Amino acid sequence: MFTQAAQELSTVRDLLRFTVSRFNDAGLFFGHGSDNAHDEAAYLILHTLNLPLDSLEPYLDAKLLQHEKEEILSLVKRRVTEHIPVAYLTNQAWQGDFDFYVDERVIVPRSFIYELLGDALTPWIEHDELVHRALDLCTGSGCLAIQMAHHYPAAEIDAVDLSLDALEVAAVNVEEYGLESRINLIHTDLFEGLEGTYDLIVSNPPYVDAESVAELPDEYLHEPELALGSGEDGLDATREILLQAAKFLNPHGVLLVEIGHNRDVLEAAYPELPFTWLETSGGDGFVFLLTREQLLGEE
Repeated sequence: MFTQAAQELSTVRDLLRFTVSRFNDAGLFFGHGSDNAHDEAAYLILHTLNLPLDSLEPYLDAKLLQHEKEEILSLVKRRVTEHIPVAYLTNQAWQGDFDFYVDERVIVPRSFIYELLGDALTPWIEHDELVHRALDLCTGSGCLAIQMAHHYPAAEIDAVDLSLDALEVAAVNVEEYGLESRINLIHTDLFEGLEGTYDLIVSNPPYVDAESVAELPDEYLHEPELALGSGEDGLDATREILLQAAKFLNPHGVLLVEIGHNRDVLEAAYPELPFTWLETSGGDGFVFLLTREQLLGEE
């Protein structure tokens, strides 16, 4: 089928139709940048042709060179047969206005935390310039650390990960954004070996429970297992963060953590903590905020 397509299809419109059909027929899971076959097909084609990602219409009837068709179709075939997330095929993932290099050494960036940096934290951080030191735990590709550097121009940022492979990817992104002097990449397990205190700590740790890990779609099996699962109930890493965060926060410092669908389990485990659940595009049950004083029971 793909050989025939390379011979008979000629325009972007042809390739788009063919790709959407193949994606739908393969029963792919869309959760790494788009939520439907059409949008993902359009992105894959436009990216491969080095065309603007927001300008499909002007190019629909443009005829493609043979090597362009073959390049697109080779990626479509891998997406269909291997269920590889499209971000790994293009080595690109977007969060808002930021794009990042990614490969299978890191999970595809999709944390809601990026929506909450800057103005969204004004009730707790009055001015962005008040963040002088910040920490990104489980930094992965470095995407949140880089966006923290953008929102908090006075901040020096430590970005921590247990995976050396992930830190290699993060280094690519930090260099791409010219932030080597502001973002310090650290190989360690959560807070282990860290020194000093921070005005803001964010973390998108592993949080998938064991039962859900076993049922993940094939696309997620291409991501590092270390970055997905966290014990039987998915909260092993979060427990460690809650245990230690207060001693690494300055007075009135803020902790921001994403926990997936584990809100009920977390609240039942820590009834004494006054979690603030922040509104994101996914709802208000995915990211919590606590201050240093709340963690210490002083507020």
